[in-house]
Amino acid sequence: MTLHLFLLLAAGLFAIGLFGALAQQSIVMIMMGIELMIGGVIVGAAAFWRFLAPAVGSGQVIVVAAVVAMAVEMAMGFAVTTAIFRTRRIDMADMAKDLEG
Repeated sequence: MTLHLFLLLAAGLFAIGLFGALAQQSIVMIMMGIELMIGGVIVGAAAFWRFLAPAVGSGQVIVVAAVVAMAVEMAMGFAVTTAIFRTRRIDMADMAKDLEG
């Protein structure tokens, strides 16, 4: 596979995630869209590392750090979403606008 194909895959993942994040009202579906967008960025970063500087190990470290950051972000997001749902029974993004200060 070539760099162009990996970047096309990354762009496709990012585009699907962006559509999912903007078109959905469910908080969980919005978070899944964000997860796809971050996955697309990670695929793109890994492709650049693989094709531009495969001998340098810092590219692997950056990709692993991005995956760890994505996992922590999603865990915290789902924890906050679960807490909001349990206290106020809010599961849609438009219902959560009354949570403002």
